[in-house]
Amino acid sequence: MTTKRQFSEFPQLLFDQDEVHIQPASSGKPPSYLRDHRKRLRERLMIGGPEAMPDYELLELVLFRAIPRRDVKPLARALLDTFGDFNRVISARVEQLSKVDGVGDAVICELKILEAAAHRLMRSKVMKRHVISSWDQVLDYCHATMAHRETEQFRILFLDLKNTLIADEEQARGTVDHVPVYPREVVKRALELNASAIILVHNHPSGDPTPSDADITMTGQIDDAARTLGIALHDHLIVGKSCEFSFRAAGYL
Repeated sequence: MTTKRQFSEFPQLLFDQDEVHIQPASSGKPPSYLRDHRKRLRERLMIGGPEAMPDYELLELVLFRAIPRRDVKPLARALLDTFGDFNRVISARVEQLSKVDGVGDAVICELKILEAAAHRLMRSKVMKRHVISSWDQVLDYCHATMAHRETEQFRILFLDLKNTLIADEEQARGTVDHVPVYPREVVKRALELNASAIILVHNHPSGDPTPSDADITMTGQIDDAARTLGIALHDHLIVGKSCEFSFRAAGYL
């Protein structure tokens, strides 16, 4: 369980990094080098956008804010070597991040702020939108929030009569290969929200989105319960590391 920290515990450097004077790094690089290097990266971002920057440089820009006095390139490389890519770095659990040498509260705070901002931005693109016409954005949102989780999570997207997304809620969390789901609770919540249709979403931490026998059985039970009360089950998506499985597309619904 992630330990909650008081905001005041985080270093003041989080808030006044633009005011500090860069001191020589442990690598021996002079302050002028660090200032010029950071300036070059910021200019590259502003001119070319994030797409023009490799993961390690984009991560450096994030780390600048948390560690204003030191060369952060080695730490950026270490984080990428440990977790694989930029997305996995910012979505890694706090206890995993804290095991990387050089990662403290300030770094973790910046990474988690970035993760939360990314999720909220993607969620804003699908909430109150017609799901069918914004299906690619729905898939992107599901991948961003669930693909890198190490335990299973079960979410439900609730839709109104016009197939507009009116709510997105986590219903259950489980282990690395199982999450408890109760059809009665799913349908009950849909009725509470006055939803006309639902989309089920859960992840497979193994990375393989192929449904298990339990997944297929559970989907059928929810479909039966929903139909009885006039609620449509549009789809059940299983999110893997780089792709997803659609029960609708595969002919299960």
